[in-house]
Amino acid sequence: MSRIERGLYVTDMMGFGFNAVTGDFSRGAGGFLIENGELTMPVAEVTVSANFDELWKSIDAVGDDLDLRTSTACPTFRVAQMTVAGK
Repeated sequence: MSRIERGLYVTDMMGFGFNAVTGDFSRGAGGFLIENGELTMPVAEVTVSANFDELWKSIDAVGDDLDLRTSTACPTFRVAQMTVAGK
């Protein structure tokens, strides 16, 4: 995270918006703003969207924090670019 100048650290996602034909998705999200490599302020009610094919291609870092305590497991990963909208 220290190399991220400005970004969004997503901690939760809401809703469901996925087009299985095109691969486009759009979901509500919340988390924290990243500025100069530091988590700064909480963010709520923003929308993140991308195309799944492009999203997988733009993953440029994967964390070593895989947690297997639940039935859904995924480490933290960084996406180079995606659309974020909100106030």
